[in-house]
Amino acid sequence: MNYRDVKVQLAGFLVVGVFSLCLAGTTMAQGKPTGAGPPPNNNPNLDDRIRQADESRLRTAEMDVGTDEKNQKLLQAAIANMKEDFSRIQVLRNDIARNLVARKPLDYKLVSEQTTEINRRASRLNVYMRARVPADQKQDNSPELKSAEMIGALVKLCTLIDSFTENPALKNAATIDSKELAKAKENKANAHRDLLAIIKLSASLQKKSEDLRTPQ
Repeated sequence: MNYRDVKVQLAGFLVVGVFSLCLAGTTMAQGKPTGAGPPPNNNPNLDDRIRQADESRLRTAEMDVGTDEKNQKLLQAAIANMKEDFSRIQVLRNDIARNLVARKPLDYKLVSEQTTEINRRASRLNVYMRARVPADQKQDNSPELKSAEMIGALVKLCTLIDSFTENPALKNAATIDSKELAKAKENKANAHRDLLAIIKLSASLQKKSEDLRTPQ
């Protein structure tokens, strides 16, 4: 059963519940048969108060269903963004690798555009993944890239993207066996490490390629 079916059924149950309350309120307003307990309440405002209370319950129920629907839409949008970023990073990685294998001279303008997009999309992925450097590991404070290191750094970036996108923690998260929890935690830690390294290295490559671009 999908979410829409559940939502429709929930709304149906809420309406039935409110209808039952209305029916009970009407019965209360009519009072009991003669001789069966105290006399009925003849307050002319009673029906209005009951109706207002029931309408308030119904509005609250509708707001709850609306909130669930909004949350579901936000979740679906987040998943769509993650899938797009995940796929696009791989496409960019393949473009970089193709040019490296062909031994083409580095087009620093193109490299800048590619690494800028990789950095932006990896950073957005991290908004959801919340990767952090473990407390027992030191921050990587590597010096600024040199011109001669650009090709090696691009190769490393491609390798990091491969490691990240092929990580079982991102592919098999829903099918982890309880006996494999330790390995799953290790895979997750590796995915976080790779993502943070991609963000840092892509930023360094973007900065250096900007510096090396031929003035237009």
